Amino acid sequence: MKHGDRRPIAVFDSGVGGISVLAELVELMPRESFLYFGDSLHAPYGIRTSAEVSALTEQHIEALVHRGAKAVVIACNTATGASIARLRQKYDGIPVIGIEPAVKPAVQAFPGGRILVLATPITLSTEKFRTLLRSYSEQAEIFPVPCPQLAAMIEEGELSGERLDGYLAEIFRSYRERPIDAVVLGCTHYPFVREAVAAASGGAVLFDGGAGTARETRRQLEKRGMLSDRTEAGTVELDNSDPQPMRMRLCEDLLRLGRKNCREKTEKQG
Repeated sequence: MKHGDRRPIAVFDSGVGGISVLAELVELMPRESFLYFGDSLHAPYGIRTSAEVSALTEQHIEALVHRGAKAVVIACNTATGASIARLRQKYDGIPVIGIEPAVKPAVQAFPGGRILVLATPITLSTEKFRTLLRSYSEQAEIFPVPCPQLAAMIEEGELSGERLDGYLAEIFRSYRERPIDAVVLGCTHYPFVREAVAAASGGAVLFDGGAGTARETRRQLEKRGMLSDRTEAGTVELDNSDPQPMRMRLCEDLLRLGRKNCREKTEKQG
C-alpha cells in the first residue's frame, strides 16, 4: 500500500498525562510528526462533569483538526469515555483513536486474580467503563478505585515524595489484606508515578493502555494508507492551554521520561 501523508498526528489530553501515550507513539512511529495539546488550564478533567469534559474535548479537537491533523489520538481515559462516539461521527474522514483502561491484558495475565483499576471518578462512572467491567467481571476480582487527586498532583510535577507516597498508601490501605496481582493505571497521568504505585501496591504488576493505543493508531493509519513516507525522524510539537515556562518544561521533561520508560519496557520484553 502506498503511503506518503506527512501531516501531523494530533494527541490530546486534559493536561500533561497524555505525554505518556505520546512517548509510546513517537517510539513506535519515529518518522511521524506529532502535535500534542494538553488542556492544563482546565485540568483535571476527572473531577468535572461529563458535559463539561465533552464540551472542552470537542472544542480542542476541532482546533487540532483545523491545524491540519491527519488523525486524532485522545490520550485521556476521561475524555475518551465522554466524547469519542460523537467525535467519530463528526470526523468520519479521519481516524479518531481513544484509550481505555487496560483491563483486558490484566485479566489475561491474571485470570481469577485480584486486579485494581485506578482511575478518575468520572472515568469509573462512564457507561464505557461499566461495559468494560461487565465484560471481565466473571474472569477476575476487579476493584474500581477512584483517585480524585492523583492526576492533579502529577499535573503539578509531583512525581515522588512523602505527600505522593502518603496519598497512595491511603488509596491502597483497604486492599492490602490480601495480595494484589495487578494494578491497571486507568489515567494517562499515572504511568509517570508507576514506581510509587508499585511500591504502594506491594509489588503488583502494572498495566496501562498507552502501548496498545499506539499500535492501534499505526494500524488505522496503515489501513488507510496514511503513514508518513519520510525517511528522517518526524517532529514533535508540544502545546498547552497554560503555556507558562514551568508547564512547558514539565512537558519536555515528561516526554523524555516517557520515552526512557518505553525503551526500558522494550528491553525487558526483549
